[in-house]
Amino acid sequence: MHANHTSKLILRYAALTLLAALIVFPIYATIVNSLSSPVDVSRGFIGYPRALQWDNYSKAWNQGHFSRYLFNSAVVTVAITIGQVITAILAAYAFAFLRFPLRRTLFVGFLLTLMIPGEVTILQNVATITNLGWKNEFSALIVPFLASGFGAFLLRQAFLQLPTELREAAFLDGYGHMRFLWRIVVPLTRPAIAAMGLFAFLGAWNQYLWPLLVTDIDQRRTVQVGLKQLAAGSVDQITITYAGTVLAFLPIAILLIVFSKQLVRGLAAGAVKG
Repeated sequence: MHANHTSKLILRYAALTLLAALIVFPIYATIVNSLSSPVDVSRGFIGYPRALQWDNYSKAWNQGHFSRYLFNSAVVTVAITIGQVITAILAAYAFAFLRFPLRRTLFVGFLLTLMIPGEVTILQNVATITNLGWKNEFSALIVPFLASGFGAFLLRQAFLQLPTELREAAFLDGYGHMRFLWRIVVPLTRPAIAAMGLFAFLGAWNQYLWPLLVTDIDQRRTVQVGLKQLAAGSVDQITITYAGTVLAFLPIAILLIVFSKQLVRGLAAGAVKG
């Protein structure tokens, strides 16, 4: 019996190791190619760089304008993340604790926004941005994404996990809605808020189509559009493109490592009650 359990455990870990290797290999290959020369890359992947080409990163940073692209992405992503977190907290609190007409209908409307493909509204949104004179402005990249139906849903589910006795006791102590929200609800649901913020960050950082449509100058282009421009260059720029890919991936990797526990706890906190 013990031997059978050990065999199953070994097979399970072997399968997990294989899956992890399949996931990590493209990242490893990208890093190796970013440190190789164009000639070595053209010869095929051999598992390691023949000679380390660290200047690929400096070329991506300077010649590829990645310093500007990363700055633009950072500004846009931080603004969108903060905006989505604040609006999601307020909307989730209203749907979880307040009683008002058509509350359920409005919440269903929030959920329906998750089912509408972005391509359906993108042309009208581009026309609206152009009419407002926001093309090539940070406002065009930020304002349309300051609210998130998914964020409101996720945080509402987390807020509903709080005991009703807690709210009643707070109101008996003289707490108003805003004081109860920011002093009790938010601190108690920080894992869910952190998970929601991480999703918002990843979504904003990885945007490609929208920044491509509303910007056409390097001063406002984001890192994903910059990567596409590098990839469309000459064959000699292939290693610089790989270096730019690594630079674009680093912020995401750091966030996932730092907030991995909060992500798991936050998703588990809002996964049950409706």
